[in-house]
Amino acid sequence: MNKRKAIITGVTGQDGSYLAELLLSKNYEVIGLKRRTSLINTDRVDHIYNHPNFSMEYFDLNDVGSIWDIVSRHKPDEFYNLAAQSHVRVSFDISENTADGIAMGTLRILNAIKSLHPTCRFYQASSSEMYGDTPTWPQAEDTSFSPASPYACAKLFAHNLVNNYREGYGLHASCGILFNHESPRRGETFVTRKITLAAARIKLGIQDEITLGNLDAKRDWGFAGDYVEAMWMMLQQDIPGDYVIATGETFTVKQFLQEVFDHAGLSIEKYLKIDSRLFRPHEVPLLLGDSSKAKNNLNWKPSVSFAGLAKMMYESDYKKEKEKLNK
Repeated sequence: MNKRKAIITGVTGQDGSYLAELLLSKNYEVIGLKRRTSLINTDRVDHIYNHPNFSMEYFDLNDVGSIWDIVSRHKPDEFYNLAAQSHVRVSFDISENTADGIAMGTLRILNAIKSLHPTCRFYQASSSEMYGDTPTWPQAEDTSFSPASPYACAKLFAHNLVNNYREGYGLHASCGILFNHESPRRGETFVTRKITLAAARIKLGIQDEITLGNLDAKRDWGFAGDYVEAMWMMLQQDIPGDYVIATGETFTVKQFLQEVFDHAGLSIEKYLKIDSRLFRPHEVPLLLGDSSKAKNNLNWKPSVSFAGLAKMMYESDYKKEKEKLNK
């Protein structure tokens, strides 16, 4: 029996690496796609790089030819589109690049699948940021969207495209409206990882303070390893659809900071510095997801608690930073 074949864009990112691990554990052949950069930047997938069922290729969301070539050559059973400029604050600074990659990049992939391999099942990484300023919470699949950043606007464009191609062309295409999901593999510029890394370095005496922006924003934070399982589950359904993936709990940035610093035995007051330059031009005040549909249809639920996530991330950073010191 032939192995099922999956393509993952953004495979070197947090979600891509966890998803690649999951699919390899299910005996898939996995083709990971990454954008060419001057730095190798494969640390999140180095441990699976030589796996016999894993390979990696270069592509670009803005390069139609590369996308069509990859779909044509591999004819995947499943295609997971996780690639994006995903930093919300940065999307205000490079709005055109963010929008083109997310919105037009998704369109290019959908067109390639529609024309070359329409039986391929497609997953689109939508985002809770699409809800933005909506006054309704918890937010479910039918909650109105009110995006508050170029990133969120681009994600909503792509989200609507997937719905359009699903209805218009009969593609098995699904969107995961994922709320904030973190892990030890989260990029260091994201607030949760910035906090856990700073706490570890302060504890070890190699950093003096932590500088943050808005501490009052409320987010629904889960573990990325749980969330990629939901992605896979969506593409195993007979009928495609959109699913909110969330924990159903919301906490402020300050609460995450407090949780991490408590684990580290540190005082926030002693080490915290606020810098207004880190505030977003337009802040989303509260995100809280209702994943009842995923629970009922996919039998999915999160396994890692807020406190457990904070502890996991802090302990991972502490261990890595300590190992660097001892070299």
